[in-house]
Amino acid sequence: MTTGALLTGNTAVLKPASATPLSSYFFADIIKNKIPSGAINFVTGDGGIVGRTIIESSNVDGIAFTGSQKVGMDSFKKFTETTAKPFIAEMGGKNPVIVTKNANLEKASEGVMRAAFGFGGQKCSACSRVYVQKDVAEEFLKKLVEKSKSLKIDMPWYADTFLGPVINDESVSKFENAVNLARKDGKIILGGEKIKEYEHGYFVQPTIVTNLPKDHKLITEELFLPFLCIDTFDDFDEAIKLANKSEYGLTAGIFSEDKKQLEEFFEKIQAGTVYANRESSATTAALVQSQPFVGWKGSGITGKGAGGEYYLQQFLRSQTQTLCD
Repeated sequence: MTTGALLTGNTAVLKPASATPLSSYFFADIIKNKIPSGAINFVTGDGGIVGRTIIESSNVDGIAFTGSQKVGMDSFKKFTETTAKPFIAEMGGKNPVIVTKNANLEKASEGVMRAAFGFGGQKCSACSRVYVQKDVAEEFLKKLVEKSKSLKIDMPWYADTFLGPVINDESVSKFENAVNLARKDGKIILGGEKIKEYEHGYFVQPTIVTNLPKDHKLITEELFLPFLCIDTFDDFDEAIKLANKSEYGLTAGIFSEDKKQLEEFFEKIQAGTVYANRESSATTAALVQSQPFVGWKGSGITGKGAGGEYYLQQFLRSQTQTLCD
C-alpha cells in the first residue's frame, strides 16, 4: 500500500501496527535515500493516539489501511465524516476451504494444514474453516491430524521450524477463550493447549475443532490464530452456501477433481482471491506481481486488488483540462 502511494507521486506517512513495527521500519530505511526527502515518513505508536491523529488530520488526503474489520470500518466512518476522501482498506477474512468426495485427500490435507497453520494462522488469508463432504470426512480428518501433529514448533529463526509463537499475550488470551468455547460447544480433536517449555515467546498448539453449530462465533469471527474449525456437508450446493455464509470474502479454496465442480465454485464463491487444488497452501500466497490480491464483502472496501490493473489508480485523481484560444 505504501509503495502504491509512492509510485503514484504521493508523500506517505507509514504507521505500522504497534506490535509489528520492524519490517516497516526496515522498508522505510531501505528506500528513504532513493526517493525525494520527506516522501516517506515513518511513525510508530499506539493506534488510539497516532492512528487517530492521522485519521482526524485535515492534511491527510487519503488512507490505505490494513487491519481488523472493526477498526477499518470505524476509521473509514471517521475519516469520511465531513467530506468524501479515498479510503482503501483490507480488513481480514474467515477463509473457507471445500473438500469434496472427488478430492485428492493427500493434496487437500496438506493444503489445508499449510494454509491454516502457516505463520501461526496470523495472516488475513489463513484458512480457518473447512467444509468436507461426509463421504470422505473421516479419512480427510485422519490425514489432516497426522500432518498437523508432525509440525515442528520452535523459535522462528530455525530453518526447519514450521510454527513459531503467536505475537503477544493478548493472542494467547484469545486462544484460551476460543479453546474454552470449543470445549463447551464442540469437540477438540487436536491441540487446545499452551506450550510452556519455552522461556521466551507465546507458544500455543495448532488446534482443530469439530462438531460446532454452523453459526457458532468460532466459525464466523476472525481469530488470527492457529485454530481451524471443521464441518461437514452432504451435497455441493450446501457446501457453497456454507462457504459463502460469512461477512468476509477475502480468500477461499476447493479440492476436487471434478471440472464441473471447479467451474461452479469459481462462478459462485463470494471471495476475491480463490484457489483450486493448491497443495502448497489452500487459501494463501497470491503472487501480487502476477495475481491481484483482493477482498470482497467485509474484507475490503474498493474491490480493486493490489497488483491489479486498477489498483494504482486509487492513489490518483483525474482532472479534465480544456484550453481555449
